[in-house]
Amino acid sequence: MDKITPEMTISDVIKKYPSTVDVMLANGIHCVGCHVSYFETIGDGLAGHGFSEEKINSIMKELNQSAEQSGEAVEGKIITITQKAAEKLKEILAEDGKPTAGLRVQVIPGGCEGNQYALEVDDKSQPKDTVVEEFGVKVFIDEESMPLIRGSKIDFVDAMQGGGFRISNVNAKSTCGCGQSFN
Repeated sequence: MDKITPEMTISDVIKKYPSTVDVMLANGIHCVGCHVSYFETIGDGLAGHGFSEEKINSIMKELNQSAEQSGEAVEGKIITITQKAAEKLKEILAEDGKPTAGLRVQVIPGGCEGNQYALEVDDKSQPKDTVVEEFGVKVFIDEESMPLIRGSKIDFVDAMQGGGFRISNVNAKSTCGCGQSFN
């Protein structure tokens, strides 16, 4: 049974399976940060881009393969780090000469929608931080940011435009067109 169906909204697909962003971008579908992703279904989005039924079925198959390879959407976790994000973070930490450091994730005021993410390498956690360890890397989340990003996924996207660490936030009610800020 497919995890992703054409009736799912684009934002629901991305929230549950961040790895699918790569598939969408590779197929020329840049709706991932668009304001319509919250109500447009993946099927309507693909049809709206002029894809044939055969091509839509092919992309749906790719999306489902990506979701299957990345594992089930994880419900109830504080935050999930994909293996791809962990590997990239390990690479960055090694380049910085800080293999035991972690990634600090904060939500700060700013951007079109009111909040944006601040990501930085940090040598250690602070007393009120939540520390998440997965795939051999640590993520530090401060007490104020936790309610705004609990349940989210951190992935890494390789892309010429819009690449980098990507947070799929289950708490975001809306995002700006470029996906850099949320409400």
